[in-house]
Amino acid sequence: MQNTTTNVPHNIIMENRKTLRISGVKDIDSFSENRIVLSTVMGELIIKGDDLHIGELEGTSGDLTMTGCVNSIVYSRHSVMDGPVKKLFR
Repeated sequence: MQNTTTNVPHNIIMENRKTLRISGVKDIDSFSENRIVLSTVMGELIIKGDDLHIGELEGTSGDLTMTGCVNSIVYSRHSVMDGPVKKLFR
């Protein structure tokens, strides 16, 4: 079976550290005003900042918009759901 997520583009466009547009988002793992964790076609993406708000997630295309003061954008090697929490949801 062919993996279709490799054909989905993954882009991050940030405007003035206040607005983010991200494509290739598969799911929102968790969110708060200080941290948003996304599952993307390129791995887990962690966005940290202040007053973060998700505008919309287009389910079919995987396009996400968000606003707030962005302090960092980091790809994680390990999912937040790894470890004991993951075992609970098996």
